[in-house]
Amino acid sequence: MGLSPFHLAFPVRDIAEARAFWGGVMGCPEGRSAPDWVDFDFYGHQIVAHLAPEREAEAEASNAVDGHDVPVPHFGIVLGMEEWRELAERLTAAGVEFAIEPHIRFEGQPGEQATLFFRDPSGNAIEMKGFADRSKLFAKE
Repeated sequence: MGLSPFHLAFPVRDIAEARAFWGGVMGCPEGRSAPDWVDFDFYGHQIVAHLAPEREAEAEASNAVDGHDVPVPHFGIVLGMEEWRELAERLTAAGVEFAIEPHIRFEGQPGEQATLFFRDPSGNAIEMKGFADRSKLFAKE
């Protein structure tokens, strides 16, 4: 049985800005929309940018993971390594500022993965992961 698509709604300060970033920079096809929200196809999953201009920025929270301060909360997707590399190059070329630069985490361990963190224009923390073997996603040993 395949994975079921997840649905995630998140706040944005400007719908046009969200369209430019999620549709343009990230390359996510747009789905349904209304003046206050827009759906995007995020690698087969439904993410919805909801207009919330009055939302106050959350206090910066992070957890130490493999020598980096990982922003909390955050969301993202797990890609194959080649797709992850292509995305990292596209984000770099677009001038996206990384909160955590693209690198390999847990090197030589069962959970070895490529990762990068950035914030969208509304400040939402995003992590994009790459696994050479996705069957190791939950590996402990």
